[in-house]
Amino acid sequence: MSSVEQQKDKLMDDLHQVIRDAEDMLKNTEQQSGEGFKAAKARFEHTLRNAKAELARVEELVVTRTKDAARATDVYVKENPWQSAGIAAGVGLLVGLLIGRNK
Repeated sequence: MSSVEQQKDKLMDDLHQVIRDAEDMLKNTEQQSGEGFKAAKARFEHTLRNAKAELARVEELVVTRTKDAARATDVYVKENPWQSAGIAAGVGLLVGLLIGRNK
């Protein structure tokens, strides 16, 4: 898994945790009273619902784009096997040279 994917996964986990914590906080503050508090709580609940919906939309978009990229790569490799092998060999050579330089 690449560093970008790990960071994305951590961000998504953190966002899910924030949403869970916010929901717990709302449940634990139901006994609070006062018009100002009730209005603030209603706004916060609305924002939380929107955040959950947006998070679900972003997750779906990421999954869709990842699948599209995988399909495109698969098609390219099947249509251009020798070019793909050449590119892979070139990348392997570059990585090998970079690793060799660092020793």
